[in-house]
Amino acid sequence: MSGLVKKGTFLCLIAAIVFVLAACSSTNNGSNAADKNAQKPADNSAANAPTDENNGDEAAQGAAQTTYPVTVSNYTMANGAWTAKEQTFSQAPQKVVANTQGAAELLIRLGLTDKIVGVAAVYGHVPEDIADEFSKIPVLAEGYVGKELTIGASPELVVGRGDLFQDADWGVGTVDSLNELGVKTYVQGTSVSGASLNNLYQDITELGEIFNVQANAAAYIQQLKTREAALAARASAETINYASIFDNGDGTVGIYNGNTDTFIESAVSLINMHNMLIDETGTISLEQLVELNPEALVISKYAGGIDPEQTIAMLLANEQVQSINAIKNKKIFVIDFNNFWGYGDSIFTGVEALADDLGL
Repeated sequence: MSGLVKKGTFLCLIAAIVFVLAACSSTNNGSNAADKNAQKPADNSAANAPTDENNGDEAAQGAAQTTYPVTVSNYTMANGAWTAKEQTFSQAPQKVVANTQGAAELLIRLGLTDKIVGVAAVYGHVPEDIADEFSKIPVLAEGYVGKELTIGASPELVVGRGDLFQDADWGVGTVDSLNELGVKTYVQGTSVSGASLNNLYQDITELGEIFNVQANAAAYIQQLKTREAALAARASAETINYASIFDNGDGTVGIYNGNTDTFIESAVSLINMHNMLIDETGTISLEQLVELNPEALVISKYAGGIDPEQTIAMLLANEQVQSINAIKNKKIFVIDFNNFWGYGDSIFTGVEALADDLGL
């Protein structure tokens, strides 16, 4: 990227993606969703596990074996809010569909590549260390996948982002409708409003139990906790208030409030960044953005989307926004959509890139 802008890597789905995020935010918003996360505590053994590398190895070696049937408390949508719904597994699923790239990557990290019969929403860069494994997975759709294609893969389990569990062209089907067909579901807790990094560790722990790869799960949690601690040690001395923007595709800039992105907020807070729009509702105008005066701007990038450099050039040429500190100080960052909206372990890669760009 040019000297004007430093890159992280965050994707913006412009009109279509923003529509999905906006449409789905109503399903994630609601006090019940936050209450659900409060009622479903993170696994204590994962949250309190030692961060020492050797102790992590010992924890992994001492991990339990799953005794089937095993039941986990997960989610379903009821009256516009996520509520608890149990999923019982009589054995480890052998055929799994991941409704996003991020969900597939997480399953690969747990050693489950051979169980994945389909992936969709391949919007970001696949990490080099798992690129070969990822290439083995059938791509059901480069974008979001519908229920027909999902069921056509004959999955025993569908795993992934919560707001894609809907009966829509871009949805895999609701939790209840899939369950009625005999297909188990696992909604990533990270994708439910009210989530934090603790939900990532809980997701990994529960997937480890479902697939009887608890040793892999315990070891990977330790690796991620080490990265979490390293990021916290790099935190900015002052809070960095940022706003997310996107290209409307018609020569204008849109602003995304990220009301339901509590998981992302939890992750960026490690380096003392804060989404200053997270409590804003309704459409945010450019005039409001100027008044709010964010110290940093982030633009999401995704495969097939508008080139962020085009958006940046348009922004820098707009006289209306030149008083914004992020513009004046050239604090505009491009971040990878999959890292942040994959709701998986790649959130650390995204935040690490932001920390690098900020010089932390």
